[in-house]
Amino acid sequence: YILRVAFVLYYTYKLMKASGSIKVFTGILVFILIWLVVTQVLEMKLLGSIFDTLMNVGVIALIVLFQDEIRRFLLTLGSHRHVSALARLFNGSKKESLKKKESLKHDDIMPVVMACLNMGKQKVGALIVIEHNVPLDEVVRTGELIDAAINQRLIENIFFKNSPLHDGAMVISKKRIKAAGCILPVSHDLNIPKELGLRHRAAMGISQQSDAHAIIVSEVIVSEETGGISVAYRGQFYLRLNAEELESLLTKEN
Repeated sequence: YILRVAFVLYYTYKLMKASGSIKVFTGILVFILIWLVVTQVLEMKLLGSIFDTLMNVGVIALIVLFQDEIRRFLLTLGSHRHVSALARLFNGSKKESLKKKESLKHDDIMPVVMACLNMGKQKVGALIVIEHNVPLDEVVRTGELIDAAINQRLIENIFFKNSPLHDGAMVISKKRIKAAGCILPVSHDLNIPKELGLRHRAAMGISQQSDAHAIIVSEVIVSEETGGISVAYRGQFYLRLNAEELESLLTKEN
């Protein structure tokens, strides 16, 4: 029984860490501990009554104050492969429950990898988002619809400095370039290093709200091998990636 409880707590911790809501959860635990100490241990009636009132309206206050964090946690929970498989099983669709997620393979991802490497060496900035389980329809609607096959030259032309779409993000969905010039939510996480620019913050923002990979190509050359390529995934940065590391990160199972 203890092992099961420990497993559930650890699993919940991993999901909260992936969604970036672990700090909110920690703050709630600290508040509950203070409330228990004040009411049960110290028996401070006046302060205890104030804390009791706060606890009564606490759920509504949490939803209002931390709606973005709660949304990210629920999206992370719903997009997890085990939870998704369980949901499909309860829906009664055997064919769908046995169907595996269509993930990008080597041939699909190599045009993206090579385009990023070339753009990095040429000091061309880029931001490419690869959709997985969580739909990015809202993001796609902010840009220009393309709906073309994944092509290295097309990617490089879209992010060419004189292109009208080079400032926004490209969204790749279902093995196709869905849209370009898209606007991403910017992360306001204070833990992001100051030397990382707006593209990195936008990539972090979409990675915190979905299970997408967000590739950032920096305009500053870090090395000839990497070209300043980074990836934001599930609220975490993977910096200075070479071609092999980028391909491995993009093709691994979610």
